[in-house]
Amino acid sequence: MSRPFAQVDVFTDVPYLGNPLAVVLDGQGLTTAQMQRFAHWTNLSETTFLLPPSDPAADYQVRIFTGSGELPFAGHPTLGTCHAWLEAGGVPATPGEIVQQCGAGLVRVRRTGDGLAFAAPPLLRSGPVDEPLAGHIAGLLGIGRDEIVDLEWADNGPGWVAVLLRDAEAVLALRPGRVDLDLGVVGPHPPGSPQAFELRAFCPSEAGTVEDPVTGSLNASVAQWLLRTGRATAPYVAAQGTALGRAGRVHVSTDGGDVWIGGSCVTCVTGRVEL
Repeated sequence: MSRPFAQVDVFTDVPYLGNPLAVVLDGQGLTTAQMQRFAHWTNLSETTFLLPPSDPAADYQVRIFTGSGELPFAGHPTLGTCHAWLEAGGVPATPGEIVQQCGAGLVRVRRTGDGLAFAAPPLLRSGPVDEPLAGHIAGLLGIGRDEIVDLEWADNGPGWVAVLLRDAEAVLALRPGRVDLDLGVVGPHPPGSPQAFELRAFCPSEAGTVEDPVTGSLNASVAQWLLRTGRATAPYVAAQGTALGRAGRVHVSTDGGDVWIGGSCVTCVTGRVEL
């Protein structure tokens, strides 16, 4: 069966400099195994499938797959899927706000001057990392334990541990070995720089360590951590993907008690796929 398809570059307004996402705009009738097989074939960090919502409060439902499994939530698939849904003619029930249903529940998305933004979901796990694990993480990153300024669990679905280094230069200098957990590393740029922080995301895979170009879920959990501890003030812009030749830009803002994670999206491919 032929189904509408889009490939979207997320967290950039310049095609091919962000994080690509495959979106199947009609996932009805597909089994989990069929979705997983197609996601594995695309060879992208994530592939999503749009479905009618089962929750009346939602505008659409999305299932999010990596090449090897399904995620309850992820940031760049949230923005990229919403962008594709809107471009395909989707109209939200409430003007100005889109409600996405996913494995983690309902996620609010809204239009901003910088594209789209989602309300960061609450953390599933936070708090300090025990010292043996902290030493293990330093070894994985190939640095001394004393080079880590701070680290904390920052799990909002993918299972992140957030690691703070002294500055952006230290983040960009990392050459990690094979990691065995999801690590997000952040360091501040000098005051007055266009971007406040530099981030990198390292994840385990069958082939070894994979670095994700631009990661919405990580930026969401890191932002909540940095804002709570007074290390950042909103709004700010974070850079990610620099070490991979990308130019991801993530816009962080607050509204009341919510942290919003936003950026631009660009559609690079449209067509139909056989599924």
